[in-house]
Amino acid sequence: MPAVSSSDRIDSATPPPAMPPPPAHVAIIMDGNGRWARQRGLPRIEGHRRGVEAVRAAIEGAREQGIRYLTLYAFSAENWKRPQDEVGALMGLLELFLKRETSTLIKNRIRLRTIGQTAALPPVVRSELAAAIAATAAFTEHTLILALNYGSRTEILDAARSLAADAAAGRLAPDAITWETLAARLYTAGLPDPDLVIRTSGETRISNFLLLQAAYAEFVFMPVLWPDFRKEDLAAAIAEYYRRERRFGGTGIADSKS
Repeated sequence: MPAVSSSDRIDSATPPPAMPPPPAHVAIIMDGNGRWARQRGLPRIEGHRRGVEAVRAAIEGAREQGIRYLTLYAFSAENWKRPQDEVGALMGLLELFLKRETSTLIKNRIRLRTIGQTAALPPVVRSELAAAIAATAAFTEHTLILALNYGSRTEILDAARSLAADAAAGRLAPDAITWETLAARLYTAGLPDPDLVIRTSGETRISNFLLLQAAYAEFVFMPVLWPDFRKEDLAAAIAEYYRRERRFGGTGIADSKS
């Protein structure tokens, strides 16, 4: 899984000929805010503030590229381990983002949805989330999914416990459990699996993100730090996606001829 360098920005405006449809669902692990700030001698929170600009660019770019679902890994369950002042600042930025950007989501007819254990978020953030979700609920063409207090292992455990409870109560036979049955209990129920997962900052790990859902996704790892992420970087990642042959466990072209 090669990294995509910033030089790909030059070619990203000209996708390969006979371009297939864009990925329906792109998920992004937004990484590098702290390093961006450290390289400039700034406090970490300044990196997070600048990262909000990259969020706007990603949302706008996804809509322009025809991507129907965009998931942003905004706050992981593990992020609570960070210093209390940093966590508080992140929650403040999230609250401010929702207050400022909900009108833009409405204007662009983008539905907002969340995945994760959002009940643990501060009340004021939950209130802003509920208002934004309600205000955009009728839109269907584009969906922005914010992963908040999200951890894939916990998601899987929650789904397994739900299935086990139904089985113990006699509402569900164990041999009737299928992937579809399990998927319906995940936080992402009703959403398509991601076609493309992007991680910024040059790191090549997935950090407890969509472990089941990304089973057949294409991964693109980019060296750009998240605050520097722009529409051109999204276009470069999608151009790399177009160059991939998605096999879903098969052998590709040969399968279609057999």
